[in-house]
Amino acid sequence: MKRFYTLLLAFVVLAITTASAQAVIKFDKTTHDFGNFPEDRPVTCKFVFENTGDEPLVIQQAISSCGCTVANYTKTPVKPGERGEITVTYNGKGKVPGHFKKAISIRSNASNNLTRLYITGEMAAASSLHE
Repeated sequence: MKRFYTLLLAFVVLAITTASAQAVIKFDKTTHDFGNFPEDRPVTCKFVFENTGDEPLVIQQAISSCGCTVANYTKTPVKPGERGEITVTYNGKGKVPGHFKKAISIRSNASNNLTRLYITGEMAAASSLHE
């Protein structure tokens, strides 16, 4: 009987330990300001993240709030302690010039499974910066 309780306790401890093991995504920054740039020049930035958890981190989706913003991300699992990146490109050609703020929603298997990244900037009409 004593062995049964010892085995049961070991199983419970193992189950709790396994359930609490999880990936955690931590970004160096969550906002990037492109500043001023012309409409006819796409701009790109990188958001670097680290898996500070104890399980591999998998980015499942990177969805932008607009078709003018494209996000590419590390597709392979990021091991604990390792880093990955999300590259965001904004192409405002044909859009209304002026200030903008776009969001990119990052979904992952991390305990903080939804993270939002933001890009901002001031896009000038292509002809106004060439004069």
